[in-house]
Amino acid sequence: MKIAPLPSNEKERLLALHALLILDTPPEQRFDRITEFAAAEFEVPICLISLVDENRQWFKSRIGIDVCETPRSLSFCAYALHSDATLVVPDTLKDPRFFDHPLVVEPPHLRFYAGAPLVLPSGLVAGTLCLADMQPRQLDALDLSILATLRDLAVNEMLERGHA
Repeated sequence: MKIAPLPSNEKERLLALHALLILDTPPEQRFDRITEFAAAEFEVPICLISLVDENRQWFKSRIGIDVCETPRSLSFCAYALHSDATLVVPDTLKDPRFFDHPLVVEPPHLRFYAGAPLVLPSGLVAGTLCLADMQPRQLDALDLSILATLRDLAVNEMLERGHA
């Protein structure tokens, strides 16, 4: 299994993430509404707002999984930190980064992943709004646009919660 390389701006990215004061906070309806809508809209069993810190990915909101974090080494989302473009993996078994990943070859047997980077105003990426399924899938231009809009809503909520 390959592990995602660290972004070149990792130190700055982590400072920006920690400055949000969002890690390890209780669930909030404002984020849960976004993941609930995305899961229903895309008809996926798993939808997460995932924030990637030094050693883990922590889920501010989660649909379809019981754990609130996983090791960064198991994170699909860590691959999405390098760009502001949505990372789409139509079939994990056909992708050299993921074909032998524990979450692909063992339960839950993920076959599809899409992670829309949560890009902060600084341009740094805090994590993703991600979709996952046990079946291969494709996203068309409209799907990507909807996912980007939901991602932008999640970022706005992250920024607003500090001012509420």
